[in-house]
Formats: sequence, structure tokens, C-alpha cells
Amino acid sequence: MKIWVDADACPVVIKDILFRAAQRKKIETIFVANQYIRTPASNYIRSQQVSAGFDVADDEIVKQTEVNDLVITSDIPLAAEVIEKGALALSSRGELFTKENIRSRLNIRDFMDTMRASGEQSGGPPPLNQKDRQNFSNHLDRILAKY
Repeated sequence: MKIWVDADACPVVIKDILFRAAQRKKIETIFVANQYIRTPASNYIRSQQVSAGFDVADDEIVKQTEVNDLVITSDIPLAAEVIEKGALALSSRGELFTKENIRSRLNIRDFMDTMRASGEQSGGPPPLNQKDRQNFSNHLDRILAKY
């Protein structure tokens, strides 16, 4: 198992949780982004910078993800693609995307995109809070306990 992180939009506090988990569990964790991502010196943690462009980091994650890997992302289409490959997907808010819930999440995302395109102001997601961080940590711990 490897952990792949969609690092461009990953909150710093979630990256810190992942740094500690990678070291504690000795799991290879790769932070993929269009920009340089600073990571601690570790045999288990690295960053991979990809070229700039729409979905370049997402495409790289999909390309390299294997069955039973864990992908950290809040990008619903990316989550759908890695689930299709047999990987797990967890959002930075601790929502575990599954084969059972990803289709409805894609539908909601597409609906919201349509609303925004028509001029509707949605305001975006609320800031990450302590409950979100705890939810993320708990889900991550449960997933890593199985491996």
C-alpha cells in the first residue's frame, strides 16, 4: 500500500497528519503537485512535482495508483477514477469515497458546476475545522490499521 496525496489543494494540517502517519506506519507517501511541496526528510515521504496544467497532478496520481493504495483528495472525479482502479479515496474532511457513494457525489458535483456556470454563487466549502481534522485522522487510522 502507498498513500498518494493530491497535494495542490491539501490543507497544511492534513499534510502534517500524513507526515506523522507515514513515519509511524512506515508507509510510502507521495505528495503530487504542480509546485514544489516541502516534506520532512524521511525514507517514507517524498514529493513529486509535475508540470503545470489542468489535471496534470490528478492524471499522474491515476497513472501510478494501484489496487489497495490510498489517495487523499477532495477532487470527486479523481476519487472516482482511483476507486475504479481498486484504490481507496479519502477527502481531507475525512469522507471516505466508495463505490457505493461516488456516483451520487459526482452527480452533486456536476449539479453544483451547472449552478455556478449559470451565475449562482455557492460560496464554496466552509473552512476546515477541528471536527473535520478529527474525522480525517480517525478514518486514516482505521484504514492504516488494516495494512
